[in-house]
Amino acid sequence: MHMKRAFYIGRFQPFHLGHYSIITGIAEDVDELVIGIGSAQKSHDPKNPFTAGERVMMIRHALKDAAITHYAIPIEDLQRNAVWVSHIISMTPPFDLVYSNNPLVVQLFKEAGIEVRQPPMLHRDGYSGSEVRRRMLEDENWRELVPDAVADVIDEIDGVERLKQISKTDFD
Repeated sequence: MHMKRAFYIGRFQPFHLGHYSIITGIAEDVDELVIGIGSAQKSHDPKNPFTAGERVMMIRHALKDAAITHYAIPIEDLQRNAVWVSHIISMTPPFDLVYSNNPLVVQLFKEAGIEVRQPPMLHRDGYSGSEVRRRMLEDENWRELVPDAVADVIDEIDGVERLKQISKTDFD
């Protein structure tokens, strides 16, 4: 019997309840999930405040109780879309299909002949990394948008303070 394994990529800056909802939905269809942590080389900037290692921790802790076998793999940006899919394939366990709502990701995998499914997105306006980061900067309730385990990781690394510091300019 062939094990069904899927690939799902995101920046996870940070991992939020929208990601959790998509992943638990995918888990109903597949045996294992390869989670690509995109833009892995980026950290300590306002759009990408967390390191790849910190994002691996967020995902691991958030999915600890979810019944899904997963691999969280950091993947650096290539800036060369034509070879991006082969780069992904070279960095991950083999997979049969891809889940994504990103139009470029969908197009690149389809061109490579890999089946792509577009998962339903949960409250896309509220559950987004940019909204979580905005709330952190404005001292608003960001914790309600992320799994408790992710809030714990962000607290452990003093992530809110980091985001506030790296979002300042020389003119503040």
